[in-house]
Amino acid sequence: MTTPLKVAVLVGSLRRQSLTRKIALSLTRLAPASLRCEIVEIGDLPLYNADLEADTPATWKNFRASITDADAVLFVTPEYNRSIPGGLKNAIDVASRPPGKNVFNGKAGAVVSVTPGALGALGANFAVRNSLVSLNVPMLPQPEAYIAGVRDLLDENGEIKVEASRAFLVKFMSAFGDWAQLIASRNKNG
Repeated sequence: MTTPLKVAVLVGSLRRQSLTRKIALSLTRLAPASLRCEIVEIGDLPLYNADLEADTPATWKNFRASITDADAVLFVTPEYNRSIPGGLKNAIDVASRPPGKNVFNGKAGAVVSVTPGALGALGANFAVRNSLVSLNVPMLPQPEAYIAGVRDLLDENGEIKVEASRAFLVKFMSAFGDWAQLIASRNKNG
């Protein structure tokens, strides 16, 4: 058996009991054996400011090391004002700066957007994709994951109770596992 690929999971909502975090935790449990998913916290990252690179904050160093150590990155985000939360955008900036030091470079990526509303956080999903394509993160093309009405999908323990949604997310994570393997293989073989 091959060693599972390491997946850094970045959760856009900073609340400990957020619906987005609950979905992210479910996704880690639904991942195929080919992936080892771990949430990498972003809430303690100081706002990106190039002046801080002269004496790089330890939290930035640790975060960058976690992303560097990962083979792939999974973004799970709510939508704030038709885009992504500031904390997630800051994490993307911290990991991709300074110029020439982008630790996302070449890693397989995927995004799941989550909302209690009806549109599936489409704006956030597209905003993440748009940022990452410019950072040379090959994004999983299909299936796309826009989770609407998330409150109705989770039971009191935060588990996915709607079988069709659970089946879709298993399919999504399986496709992401295949995608991550493909990109890792391409990176290894040049």
